[in-house]
Amino acid sequence: MQLDLINRRGMVLLGCGKMGSALLEGWIGRGLSLGATWVVDPQPSDWVKGLVRKGIHLNDGMPQAPAVVLIAVKPQMMGAALPQIAGLGGGDTLILTVAAGTTLASYEAVFGAATHIVRAMPNTPAAVGRGITAIVGNGACGPADLDLAQDLLSAVGQVVRLEAEEQMDAVTAVSGSGPAYVFHLIEALAAAGEAEGLPTTMAMQLARATVTGAGELAHRAPESAAQLRINVTSPGGTTAAALSVLMDPDTGFAPLLRRAVKAAADRGRELGK
Repeated sequence: MQLDLINRRGMVLLGCGKMGSALLEGWIGRGLSLGATWVVDPQPSDWVKGLVRKGIHLNDGMPQAPAVVLIAVKPQMMGAALPQIAGLGGGDTLILTVAAGTTLASYEAVFGAATHIVRAMPNTPAAVGRGITAIVGNGACGPADLDLAQDLLSAVGQVVRLEAEEQMDAVTAVSGSGPAYVFHLIEALAAAGEAEGLPTTMAMQLARATVTGAGELAHRAPESAAQLRINVTSPGGTTAAALSVLMDPDTGFAPLLRRAVKAAADRGRELGK
């Protein structure tokens, strides 16, 4: 991380809920100075409150020209939150937002088009350091701004750069909302096991361990997901029987997920208007 710059000029977190806290914890672990960190949050968690005695500034003003301002408030709170930091626009402060559904143009209307703004879409596995975040900058952003944003967000997982902001709705639908799809898969797999005679607790234990274990294998293995699937599937065996249902071109998992992702992306486009 570019800690010298941040520790010298300061960082402001506007909102410090689950995502803001996950990021802050990752940055602290990499050497962020609490004395150079300002948090603005009307309902801070006990964890954030506990950082005050270690030097963090909580609802206690903010520096005049911080290196970075992280916006991590809910979309419905934007109207009340952004005016607090509107005066930080127009300079060389990087405005980094992880708030869903708010466009770069909306931020430019508040801060000015000359402000360096990076829009990011992380996901909840950031809480355990296994997130993935997509970023895109406005016209005022240069390579150094995107490098700084990527450096910061890599504290909680992988980072990818988008070619255009229009891709953000698809990212939201795939990786932003995606953890909920996986959690529902665990629920459904456990329920299916219970229907076949397994005790409820055991069915859930098997389902959770199977999904998390398969995810870790997919993360570590050099093979593609398709090849990993093939490796598990013996011709004419039990897995093949299940996949004949899941891979049905009309009623299987792929067309169902395509409809689900499209619904999420369409909703994201609506919210962004």
